[in-house]
Amino acid sequence: MPSIVDDGVTVFDSNAILLYLAEKAGRFLPPASAANRAELLSWLMFVATGVGPFGGQAVHFRHFAPEQVPYAQKRYQFEANRHFKILDDRLAKHRYLVADAYSIADMSFWSWARMAPFIMGDDAWSKYPNVKRFHDEIAARPAAQKAATLKDRHPFKAEIDEETRRNMFRHLAG
Repeated sequence: MPSIVDDGVTVFDSNAILLYLAEKAGRFLPPASAANRAELLSWLMFVATGVGPFGGQAVHFRHFAPEQVPYAQKRYQFEANRHFKILDDRLAKHRYLVADAYSIADMSFWSWARMAPFIMGDDAWSKYPNVKRFHDEIAARPAAQKAATLKDRHPFKAEIDEETRRNMFRHLAG
């Protein structure tokens, strides 16, 4: 769970951090109106409560579960695809998620969009061409490129050895 401490203020959760920093800096928010604010919050929550949890579970059961659970794989793949379809439909009509202005809602979704093939398989981009267009546009931004290189400086341990299994699946420890 990401967290920051900024001038004594502690904020946790990626979307809460995005909202806090955007409001503090006055950047990456849509043009001010009640309707735009409602849309921004709606898409942020859609990513936080739908795309993230279902995408995360889809990845877990597709790539990391210690045993194959066909029901769970089918359920979470279905939900990940359902959420991406909603976003693909939205992006078919809009350049960005809110008010056609690049915002923290786009940043939040981009972090998941870039993982689409890992979440749903190699055909994800062909199934969701508007998400692919969106992904590529955001990925070309200098700040997104800088963020993407963080993983090169902080490598993620990909192999599942006994130590990793104990830490990831504590509920299975006897």
